Amino acid sequence: MPNIRSAAKRARQDEHRRERNRRYRSAARTAVKRARTLIEESDPGAGEAVRTAAVALDRAAQRGAIHANNAARRKSRLMLQYSKAVAA
Repeated sequence: MPNIRSAAKRARQDEHRRERNRRYRSAARTAVKRARTLIEESDPGAGEAVRTAAVALDRAAQRGAIHANNAARRKSRLMLQYSKAVAA
């Protein structure tokens, strides 16, 4: 436990932000996993799932839960996988 008041406040803020970031990261991961599953199953709803995953990744990046380049890379790979599945 911190002895300095400002350090104690910083610890409280860090904990609060960690929980918030965790929510956005988890939502993005879940959306990507669902999209990948639907793509592999050739489900007609895969396109909508890919769009939802892209939005979740953008939101996580906007909030600072993940880096913007990380979100862009994941979206790119997901779109590539979807494009290949549609073409096949």
